[in-house]
Amino acid sequence: MNYQFADDFWWGSATSAPQSEGAAARGGKSRNVFDYWYETAPERFHRRVGPAETSTFYDRFRDDIGLLKTLGHNSFRTSLSWSRLIPGGDGEVNPQAVAFYNQLIDGLLAQGIAPFINLYHFDMPWCMQQRGGWESREVVEAYGRYAGICFRLFGDRVTHWFTFNEPIVPVEAGYLNDLHYPCVVDFKRAVTVAYHSLLAHALAVSHYRALGLPGTIGIILNLSPTYPRSDSKEDRQAAHHADLLLNKSFLDPVTKGRYPAALLALLERHGLLPHCQPQDAQLIAAGTVDLLGVNYYQPRRVMAKEGYRPEDPVALPEDLFSYYEMPGRKINPHRGWEIYEKGLYDILMDLKENYGNVPCYISENGMGVEGEEAFIGADGRVADDYRIDFIRDHLQWLHRALQEGSNCKGYHLWTFIDCWSWLNAYKNRYGLVRLELASQRRTIKKSGYWFAETARQNGFD
Repeated sequence: MNYQFADDFWWGSATSAPQSEGAAARGGKSRNVFDYWYETAPERFHRRVGPAETSTFYDRFRDDIGLLKTLGHNSFRTSLSWSRLIPGGDGEVNPQAVAFYNQLIDGLLAQGIAPFINLYHFDMPWCMQQRGGWESREVVEAYGRYAGICFRLFGDRVTHWFTFNEPIVPVEAGYLNDLHYPCVVDFKRAVTVAYHSLLAHALAVSHYRALGLPGTIGIILNLSPTYPRSDSKEDRQAAHHADLLLNKSFLDPVTKGRYPAALLALLERHGLLPHCQPQDAQLIAAGTVDLLGVNYYQPRRVMAKEGYRPEDPVALPEDLFSYYEMPGRKINPHRGWEIYEKGLYDILMDLKENYGNVPCYISENGMGVEGEEAFIGADGRVADDYRIDFIRDHLQWLHRALQEGSNCKGYHLWTFIDCWSWLNAYKNRYGLVRLELASQRRTIKKSGYWFAETARQNGFD
């Protein structure tokens, strides 16, 4: 069967400033939370590889843009570093950062690659974290100012903007689990962080629209479709709770301008509602997106919590549901994640049927593999047929969704070159291009050539 996509379909990949730029203490950049955390607890990071040791995009972006062109990209998503652009958080703009981002944007455009620019990818400036991070409304206002500066500096050329990447992740990893700094485990504080992140998003949207720029603004959400273990009332209720907290808590406000009533009732019942101000509802209502980025890696499978009673106190979301490993599931053994390609289709159909078919694109999808050097052939190239299979199988379900009326406009892989990934560093490789850490040598993998040909043909057989 031939899988053909529209001539204007977005083919590309995604990365972020803190995972690719390097130059963590150069070019006028101040520390972000990961820079600070690595200084204080390097043992938390895989093989003690920290955020200064990335794929050196800050120094090699011109060559890397050439690689993007070779890989068939017509679009590419990265982020701006708040701590590079405004080292004091809400102070003076760093001219070295402005020069770098101007050269990057102009370099992409010169190669016919549309820059998709995200404003925040887990990298709170340390000086802002010291003032409370997303628990502080003062930081929300500072972020709004940062966003406005970005739009005024680069909005004449960047026409695809995103306020946040996966805003639920700092909530889950930093305030519900001891995984990311500040390693707080407190449901009430987590809800505040989520709420203030949404207010920051809406504030950025308001600033963008006030400027009358000729582009779109959106947000990037990691949407994991939630499947109950069975059709029992208890399992379905558990899945409903997980979906409310982990999907709809951001998806509904950014597409419908309001929170789901069921989510508000759930939080109120357990004394978890955040402090609201009178103007918040109006701000959120005006913060709906032009374009939704969808990150999809794995499904969420849920079952009823043993012994759960609605009147019991709730200390964590997992007091409301339990995760479930479906027997016979296909698994990526390196990452420990289920591979379920149909989940991509199910997300797009949900957006079509329940969210007004909001314009969207797949902003991340990818397969992390440990020990890829074992697959290097005599030609020196990684023969990652497993990654080609992964991409192709997801694109087949994406194609079916388009045939059934989905408003999905593109597909971006995570990521174009093996990149540094938070606590995992380089444990799992995701790139179409292999990075040799010591030499920083770049080598296109077999999947990179396959992706380039697919993009050039706008499809595959």
